Amino acid sequence: MGYEVQNYPMSLLLPTSLYGLARPFLFGFDPEHAHELTLDALARTQNTPLACVYAASRIEDRCTLAGLSFPNRIGLAAGLDKNARCIDAFAAMGFGFVEVGTVTPKAQPGNPKPRMFRLPQRDALINRLGFNNEGLEAFVANVQRARFRRNDAKRPMLLGLNIGKNAATPIERAVDDYLVCLDGVYPHADYVTINISSPNTANLRSLQSDEALDALLGAVADKRAALAARHGKRVPLFVKIAPDLDEVQVQVIAATLRRHGMDGVVATNTTLARDAVAGLQHANEAGGLSGAPVREASNRVIRQLRSALGGDFPIIGVGGVLSAADAEAKIEAGADLVQIYTGLIYRGPALVREAAQALRKRSG
Repeated sequence: MGYEVQNYPMSLLLPTSLYGLARPFLFGFDPEHAHELTLDALARTQNTPLACVYAASRIEDRCTLAGLSFPNRIGLAAGLDKNARCIDAFAAMGFGFVEVGTVTPKAQPGNPKPRMFRLPQRDALINRLGFNNEGLEAFVANVQRARFRRNDAKRPMLLGLNIGKNAATPIERAVDDYLVCLDGVYPHADYVTINISSPNTANLRSLQSDEALDALLGAVADKRAALAARHGKRVPLFVKIAPDLDEVQVQVIAATLRRHGMDGVVATNTTLARDAVAGLQHANEAGGLSGAPVREASNRVIRQLRSALGGDFPIIGVGGVLSAADAEAKIEAGADLVQIYTGLIYRGPALVREAAQALRKRSG
């Protein structure tokens, strides 16, 4: 079985100045294997002198959103560090906030391999990982081991914890999984994201429909109220939605978010559309397409959300950010904060600082 040419997060171990030189070598690794090797290395080197290899000073550009003070507007999107093993390493790269997960109540292997493909002609990836993770107990233990709040006690990076449902859980019982996860992560999160938009868990996106979303968010809101009383703090809740929605669907989702007191929305996840990559190798692989091809769809949904939600509702924009200009376009579309993932894979750690500087200049 051959290896597919890929650039996956092994590149994050390299100093920015060497990234371009080393990338051809790194592209020779199998993508998911390289991903795991990199996360293993980050986990071993975080909080050690070797972290200086990938560390960068954080751009300070404070903004307050959902009652939280974000050190800057650039965050890491969920999906890269599913088991929350490398929080301190990503904090060292200069992110203002990092979102880890998606975690499910029970450990699960995800979908069969191969399940990750690169489309370099379009700065894109397709994945059908399927919420592969070690389960809630291991996830929370990893979060508790992270030192980023102690390392930077006066102005720590913020941490989002992203929750989902197990593949084996019937969609009719999905709410149960979300409530179990919310209970487990609540004490440790700066905010929690409810992921109902991955295309790689059967029927998950049906939770974005009117009645299903209303029931889910109603249950989550009630659970959050009980947890807030128990823990003496109210943790903001965000909902992550897909780019493959029409304007009517976006309006329904916006109204439901407001009705149940959600604190923000993450827009967007990966897309099922293939128009932008038609004819390319791997273009017809099942899964979610990320990177440059999702940029415009994500920005369209952000604009529609902003119109439907008004100016005061927090929106985190994600999808197709490969440059400072792309990050600025997310803000222009109506986002308050920006997350990156595929852009980090193609551009390396320099993108974090570049985008944060551009947004600071824009806000200053």
